[in-house]
Amino acid sequence: MMLVPRRDNGFNIFDEVFNDPFFSESERVSKLMKTDVQEVDGNYLLEIDVPGYDKENIQLELNDGYLTVTATKNEDNETKKAKYLKRERFSGICSRSFFVGEDVKEEDIKANFKNGILSITFPKEVQKQVQEKKYIQIGD
Repeated sequence: MMLVPRRDNGFNIFDEVFNDPFFSESERVSKLMKTDVQEVDGNYLLEIDVPGYDKENIQLELNDGYLTVTATKNEDNETKKAKYLKRERFSGICSRSFFVGEDVKEEDIKANFKNGILSITFPKEVQKQVQEKKYIQIGD
């Protein structure tokens, strides 16, 4: 039996291969819809990069306290026929969801789109309506 000396320098080629960004889903997703979150005057402000998208192709949906931003960009027929040597620009559907709170309603959310940046403002804390006390009469 022959023993092969082992170098233990902390480097393992197989571990390094899987650390490549190609294998990391979060690396690919993080390149789309980069977002800054700020607190401004008691509100939250989301600024989301969506360059190359038209306002008409961006949709905001509020469901169970989550605000989902979906952007769609389709290739035109000329682009589909082209032979690319390298392609880095995204085409298709991308979306991100943010928890904004279960008490936030559609009318509490304001959105603007300018120069490829979607700005969304919503209250940090929604004022709950204080219900009027109702008393039950006690019968004789």
